[in-house]
Amino acid sequence: MNKTTVGVIGTGRIGRMHAENLVHHIPEANLRAVASPHLDETWAEGLGIPVRSTDVKAVFDDPSIEAVVIAASSDLHVELIRQAAEAGKHIFCEKPVAFEPGPIEEILRVAADAGIRLQVGFNRRFDPSLLKASEAVRGGEIGDIHTIRVTNRDPTPPDIDFVRRSGGLFFDFTVHDFDTVRFLSGSEIVELFAVGEVLIDPEIGAAGDIDTAVITLRLANGALAVIDNSRHAVYGQDQRFEVFGSSGSVAVDNTRATFVTTSTSSGVFAERLHGSFGDRYREAFVAELGGFLSSVREGQPVAVGAEDALAAVRAAHAARRSLQENRPIRLDEAAATHMVGGGGSR
Repeated sequence: MNKTTVGVIGTGRIGRMHAENLVHHIPEANLRAVASPHLDETWAEGLGIPVRSTDVKAVFDDPSIEAVVIAASSDLHVELIRQAAEAGKHIFCEKPVAFEPGPIEEILRVAADAGIRLQVGFNRRFDPSLLKASEAVRGGEIGDIHTIRVTNRDPTPPDIDFVRRSGGLFFDFTVHDFDTVRFLSGSEIVELFAVGEVLIDPEIGAAGDIDTAVITLRLANGALAVIDNSRHAVYGQDQRFEVFGSSGSVAVDNTRATFVTTSTSSGVFAERLHGSFGDRYREAFVAELGGFLSSVREGQPVAVGAEDALAAVRAAHAARRSLQENRPIRLDEAAATHMVGGGGSR
């Protein structure tokens, strides 16, 4: 088998998961190097990774490495992408690529000039159920789209240090939902209205963020969408999606480790929902890296690129401004204001 040699940068929760998937679940990958200032040497050695370093140069300066997976802190993504492109490496980068549209637009140019492929980690596009739902919508099975519903609720809130550096709920969390709406509808977001509150943890509010939100959206194809978010669903990872149209609807329900239901005189019982996004989207995380490496080997376009990251970040900016000003915001209005320096952080 023709393998692609890969390096991973960043070994937090998502970086470790990507490295483990590359080693254990993606046979076409050869994970040669891992770099992180907080590298767990024992963990990396246990995976059999030959090059282990606290310096990213160990990845960028290695001529045998063809592709890099960037899973470092979000505020480092743009600079790491630039360095990887200069080194001629193809790039898979976790979201968000950046918190502002300008740097993403710059990275699009950098990647194009370097002739490298750049894929962004919107893993839901590789989830088997969401893929099937998308195919049903695009195949015309439900007719013209009328409404889309996206529910995204985490089982546990993030720690406050993460909240402070995350960019906020809309940029860290809802950004997946904005991309999902675009993916399922095949249309662009033109206007949205966001409301949000701190209902779970006062410390999240003290850090300048919210933990609960509802966003309504108007799409270019005339459809309407609703996103609801929570940082704390006590029953597990709550991920539900529906597209309703003139000829029917297609829905993706929550998943569990098993779908066994026990019925007794005491009631009907099912297993709890998944306890983390890693468990819920296990197949998708493997498939997105496998798809990226296939694009590298075959010279094909990536399934989800920086232009998709740009669209999601523009929606996040509009949502933040809508929350601040308590009114609907058109994305072209938000973009124009952003270009002249308006709309600061909450």
